Amino acid sequence: MPSRVYLDWNATTPLRAEARAAMLAAYELIGNPSSVHAEGRQARRLVEDARAVLAAAVGALPRNVVFTSTGTEANALALSPGLRGPSGRPVERLLVSAVEHASVLAGGRFPADRIGQIRVTRSGVVDLGHLEALLRDGPPALVSIMAANNETGALQPVTDVAGIVHGAGGLLHVDAIQALGKTPFDIKVIGADLATFSAHKIGGPKGVGALVVADGVAGLEPVLRGGGQELNRRAGTENVAGIAGFGASVRVARQALPEDAERMATLRDRLENGIRSMAGATVFSDDIRRLPNTVLFTAPGLKAETAVIGFDLEGIAVSSGSACSSGKVQPSHVLSAMGYDPTVAQGAVRLSLGWSTEPDDINRTLEAWRKLGNTLLKG
Repeated sequence: MPSRVYLDWNATTPLRAEARAAMLAAYELIGNPSSVHAEGRQARRLVEDARAVLAAAVGALPRNVVFTSTGTEANALALSPGLRGPSGRPVERLLVSAVEHASVLAGGRFPADRIGQIRVTRSGVVDLGHLEALLRDGPPALVSIMAANNETGALQPVTDVAGIVHGAGGLLHVDAIQALGKTPFDIKVIGADLATFSAHKIGGPKGVGALVVADGVAGLEPVLRGGGQELNRRAGTENVAGIAGFGASVRVARQALPEDAERMATLRDRLENGIRSMAGATVFSDDIRRLPNTVLFTAPGLKAETAVIGFDLEGIAVSSGSACSSGKVQPSHVLSAMGYDPTVAQGAVRLSLGWSTEPDDINRTLEAWRKLGNTLLKG
């Protein structure tokens, strides 16, 4: 049988060889990174080296990087009532865009009556006018906007959002989990006050995330309390091997970004052109800036669950949306927020590419789509 084609990189990525090597080396160390003896200092060095690598990659200071178990935990840590910026006024409410990841829509530690939603346009971009109106009507807010949508690939105008939020005395959290390694991201250039990341989206191991806090932001309260690790911001012994793998994957992804992004965009465009060539297929958010690797599409009469199974039987791994929502028979909340009918949202299939995607993978995918389209869209 021919090898399978993997086009679900937004769900998770293969472990990079560099990350695997860093993790294997870390597994040889026996010390606890909080111990002061030589064995502990060896483990601590790996953690701090990774912290410095991630900080440099996103324009932050190493002391402002907090390692967590996942991106979801990092988001929960970031969404904290009482955060304060330079003005010293604490945020009292949370505003999130309607297309955020489930871990942000859940609101972190904000009570439900202190959470509001920001509308998005038909293209999936934050409605800046609605954001301004929400900020005018109430106390200082923490605003959470993802840099890149995990389903459509849409890039949000986070720099514009930052200006609006700061002008209203608020703070901005950016979920950059899908953006890292695919598009440039610098917390200072963008103007974000907090940003979150996840290792397994860039070739690192599953089960490691990070929160980065800008200088001048105070009031972050830990979710996990105990031994005081991560400068008292996240208790629990650090996952030394996972963090080492995270650092290695960040280093490689940062170096490869320009070349990888250009190559993936070329393959994505060819994939989209082939998809559109039959059955009246529609590609979502194709009229705005997107990630170079993401295609979310549908066609009249297409059922996403059936299509995903059909692609799988053809040896191609795709998804019907966020991996966190897979297996749930419900329309994409992202497309619903963009104003699409539930029947359209139920037919959306996501294809996401990565650094090892080859032209032949695109050929095989388009061949499978022609076969499936003729079968699934009859009549």
